[in-house]
Amino acid sequence: MPGNHAVAYKGPGTVEIVQIDYPSFELRDGPGVNPANVGRKLPHGAIVKTLATNICGSDQHMVRGRTTAPVGLVLGHEITGEVVEVGPDVEFVAVGDIVSVPFNISCGRCRHCKAGKTGLCLNVNPDRPGSAYGYVDMGGWVGGQAEYVLVPYADWNALIFPDHDQALEKILDLAMLSDIFPTGFHGAVSAGVTVGSTVYIAGAGPVGLAAAASAQLLGAAVVIVGDLNQDRLAQARSFGCATVDVGAGRVEDQLEQLLGVPEVDAAVDAVGFEARSHGGGAQAAEAPAAVLNSLMNVTEAGGAIGIPGLYVTGDPGAVDDAAKVGALSLSLGTGWAKSLSFTTGQCPVMKYNRPLMQAILHERVQIARAVNATAIALSDAPRGYAEFDAGAATKYVLDPSGLLTD
Repeated sequence: MPGNHAVAYKGPGTVEIVQIDYPSFELRDGPGVNPANVGRKLPHGAIVKTLATNICGSDQHMVRGRTTAPVGLVLGHEITGEVVEVGPDVEFVAVGDIVSVPFNISCGRCRHCKAGKTGLCLNVNPDRPGSAYGYVDMGGWVGGQAEYVLVPYADWNALIFPDHDQALEKILDLAMLSDIFPTGFHGAVSAGVTVGSTVYIAGAGPVGLAAAASAQLLGAAVVIVGDLNQDRLAQARSFGCATVDVGAGRVEDQLEQLLGVPEVDAAVDAVGFEARSHGGGAQAAEAPAAVLNSLMNVTEAGGAIGIPGLYVTGDPGAVDDAAKVGALSLSLGTGWAKSLSFTTGQCPVMKYNRPLMQAILHERVQIARAVNATAIALSDAPRGYAEFDAGAATKYVLDPSGLLTD
């Protein structure tokens, strides 16, 4: 049986490469595993050899110590790989298939899954609706930053790429389908982006850049990305976005310079709960509601705000007691007065991943270039986490199998 090296959270600021068990068709006890899930039989699962698994900003929140993630948790929810074994109940996924695995685990059988709300599956997390690989309070499913990972309900969850060789040729782009591309696209769709829209995206990290590329794909007239990080703003400009340095003055004023008006049709929050106050430069103080309040100011009346940025109910490192439990000082009156719409929560990846796969395969979008996807060895994960945390304008793709970096 092959070994299985993986990336594990070892405390604030630290990840390590560890040896874990090769997957089996039963959920075993381990760090973060919900006791009610221990011993769960998984005959509907497939074991996947990981070809690409990405470092996500959501992982980074845990590694910074900003969640209640337990030490030893195996990380990683962005998984692309080759099926090497299937359980006895799997009918349609076959050994040798190259697949994308949605980050949100779903059963395909509950009322939410049947309604397309796969981020709110009722049967995979005993504590609350919704689950994900390698993530705090999400049921304890082992993460995918590993050489091998178990994918439950494989016939439902796995997106099979139609051509094996083409998939390997475009693996860096296709690796974005497990989370970042559908999440950015969901943010743009939720904000009502359409042909001719003016769009402001807060945050030039990978999700913000994916949202920007998505807005372009949806036909936006102009896409403006705001951030404090100059390298990330330069990355946004590299594929045709306008940019706003939120440390250089009021966003409204900078939008007016670009558009002639201080508001946009649609806005996306790709920052989340570790937001910083505007106008303070790179050393601005943390202000978890700053982005949401800013977006309410700059979105036209009757418009919409997509919120793919992560907000949590448990943040031990928050700036005040209210924020530690997810209670933020929102200017809801502004949103009400302007009749704004808000969409939050996990992206239902399966709603978007197949059409976005088609857009990649038929050269309609180059998402890996937009987010500056860069492959590194699994053993380099600690460096990737450190550089990403320092603000690198890069989407790090870990390469457990050696396919991308050899």
